[in-house]
Amino acid sequence: MSIEALARLAEERVDHRFKGLPPDAAGLTVGELAAQRRNLFTDGFATPVLTLSAERLEHNLKLMETYAARHGLAFAPHGKTSMAPQLFHRQLAHGAWGITLAVPHQVRVARAFGVERVFLANELVDAAALRWIAAELAADPSFRFVCYVDSVRGVELMDAALQGTTRPVDVVVELAAGEGARTGVRTEAECAAVADAVAAAGTLRLVGVAGYEGEVPRADPERVHAWLRRLVALAVDFDRAGRFADTAEIVVSAGGSAWFDAVADVFAEIPPLSRPVLKLLRSGAYVSHDDGHYHEVTPFNRVPQEGALEPAFRLWAQIVSRPSAEQAFANAGKRDAAHDLDLPFAQVVRRNGTERPAAGVSVTGLSDQHTWLGTGPEADLEVGDWIGLGLSHPCTSFDKWQLIPLAEADGTVVDYIRTFF
Repeated sequence: MSIEALARLAEERVDHRFKGLPPDAAGLTVGELAAQRRNLFTDGFATPVLTLSAERLEHNLKLMETYAARHGLAFAPHGKTSMAPQLFHRQLAHGAWGITLAVPHQVRVARAFGVERVFLANELVDAAALRWIAAELAADPSFRFVCYVDSVRGVELMDAALQGTTRPVDVVVELAAGEGARTGVRTEAECAAVADAVAAAGTLRLVGVAGYEGEVPRADPERVHAWLRRLVALAVDFDRAGRFADTAEIVVSAGGSAWFDAVADVFAEIPPLSRPVLKLLRSGAYVSHDDGHYHEVTPFNRVPQEGALEPAFRLWAQIVSRPSAEQAFANAGKRDAAHDLDLPFAQVVRRNGTERPAAGVSVTGLSDQHTWLGTGPEADLEVGDWIGLGLSHPCTSFDKWQLIPLAEADGTVVDYIRTFF
């Protein structure tokens, strides 16, 4: 990655664009503010404010680096989770092969910060974006770009847009996770037809197969393993047919954040092929983990001997109304907290520098700018208290915040994570 581009993030001025930061920091650069090592609770931060735990973030980065190495997997974590180049840099420093992305804008962000390997987990048929990708490939011999194809029509559109380019675009055939699942080719016969179309297009090069096991209908270990074995069998069949003659390695890729243990199991079964195999895992939510959805579905629940991810997000809000013994309201809402999978979770209350569990407090709803709290008889909650909320779904937590304080356990803010959504 480009250290210079990352360094320029620290030169950005703090102002009204960034929620939760101390009002008296306006005019400072991000780097100057970080150097002050302000305390989240005593040095002027305003609520609501989303924070990342410095210690838990580092733990998660190390754990997945170790996991991928232990299982012989290359790792291209999905960058759409955070869209934070600083975190891309740390993921790459922790052994990631590259970064997975979903749409052209995200690729432009990654390239602006010098990411050299991008796996686009989508079919790309936008002519303007394809021409930009082709220009990037032509200008930078070290840039590696791979994307899905899932239809003959898509291949034809790509080929038409890429006429006259100097480097072929590497593609993998996406195998759908089943009937009624999301994108991807539904049958092996159709996969062969798409591969034939790629072979006929001089602008594309077939380098492997891929898919997303998280879309397997009624997913359970048996169904997920069965689909992954279909994916591996497709790679084997393509290789026997000589479809990978033009590539130095064969890419076989899968892996969201709920079934990467199954990916590790099945990818360990890949037999020797005519070329070395790049077994590419793409899980992304691990970087922050969460207190809800991924806390429940993480594969580490099934393989606890391999470790455990730690939730790194906490949203701090302040109690602004206590209208009854059964109800309170905090000043964070849908604009601040992920709510597409679960409501936030009341975890801790801070008052006068003391933090304690949020006993008897539950989140019952969200308005645009308010958290609705139910309070039982044991709840000790007053107007002015800070309440720490756990969140569910990292992908819709990062995207609500442009600059996120990275805080140590004692509240010392050591950096600020810039996002680009």
